[in-house]
Amino acid sequence: AGARDAMKAILDTIEKETMSGVIVTQTGCIGLCEKEPIVQVVIGEQPKVTYGKVTAEVARRIMKEHVGGGKILDSNKINL
Repeated sequence: AGARDAMKAILDTIEKETMSGVIVTQTGCIGLCEKEPIVQVVIGEQPKVTYGKVTAEVARRIMKEHVGGGKILDSNKINL
């Protein structure tokens, strides 16, 4: 569903932006197949944020704007 491209973009961004303290894990289906690929972001004690239909470009934005800058993207956010 495009998850490999999203994962590669996430890992590339971590490397290029020299981000530290970031843990990336890959999981199986969470029951939202129509929203795949899905990326979940958990920062400290903040509520988990889930993004759906994540392309490589959206993955880069998530890493730079949300993980790196603390700004949640609204356009791909899934409200669970």
